Amino acid sequence: MEPIVFQPIYKERVWGGRSLEEIYDRQLPDSKTPYGESWEMTDRGADQSIVKGGAFDGKTLNDLWNVNREEVFGKEMPDTDRFPLLIKILDAQKDLSVQVHPPADLAQELGGEPKTEMWYIADVKDGGKLYVGVKEGVTAESFKSAIERGAVEESIHVISPKKGDFIHIESGRLHAIGAGLLIYEIQQNSDTTYRVFDWNRLGLSGKPRELHVKESLQCIDFTDIEPLMGADNGSLLSSCPYFKVDRYEAKRGQKITQKNRERFAIITVVEGVLKSNEGAHFKAGDFFLLPINASPLKVEGNVVYLETTIPITAQ
Repeated sequence: MEPIVFQPIYKERVWGGRSLEEIYDRQLPDSKTPYGESWEMTDRGADQSIVKGGAFDGKTLNDLWNVNREEVFGKEMPDTDRFPLLIKILDAQKDLSVQVHPPADLAQELGGEPKTEMWYIADVKDGGKLYVGVKEGVTAESFKSAIERGAVEESIHVISPKKGDFIHIESGRLHAIGAGLLIYEIQQNSDTTYRVFDWNRLGLSGKPRELHVKESLQCIDFTDIEPLMGADNGSLLSSCPYFKVDRYEAKRGQKITQKNRERFAIITVVEGVLKSNEGAHFKAGDFFLLPINASPLKVEGNVVYLETTIPITAQ
């Protein structure tokens, strides 16, 4: 089978911008809206990725997962009603809120879903920063005091990432994406976020966005002190029970497919151009699904790409 391509779903965000149009030459839904997120693969109710072209044209990701699971994704897939990952591009032109996602042991009690994710830095402008974890000496008590004083930023560890850097964001890790960053995000299929601080700004409605201080304080891991960006470990960037992400390079004239052809893979083109047997071209910022036993792709120009898979033991 050929690569399966989905129509992206664009999300307006108060912190968003137009980088998807400027960098990737995408046709956004209108000419003015600040789009902060492009959901490249999603199976969440009304937010449903739809196949664009090919044998499955018009089908939803949920259709593929529930009707064509073994044919497209392979055997030993998680026994879930919806595809267990959510793949995004984030365009942060302003700082995102300081937030946390609930860990699995608290999510149900709080009425949310756990959300572990990883970020790959696709572009950095204007000294963009990440806010991840807490500074040495910060406790739950001192952090609560900082919230009350409006000085949360004094408690958060700050990182200055480079293009091509990556980091794993486990549920419970305090975090925020700073202005000037374009990020590829691979995450559990969840949309539960607890905001603890939103830089004292107004939302798109003209009113302050809702904060979830009580829930956040229950979820934040205060032993997560001054973490670092991901370390070089060969091709492997991130591995957890929910997803595995590798980065590979290939030279012009080579052919590539997923490393295990009996299981699907999601390919993200970071640099260069790939071409399918049917003549489709995939360039930087493109995402597609390679079904099992997919036809090899030809490398048109030296390529860097990410391969995302689901571990066999994933639930």
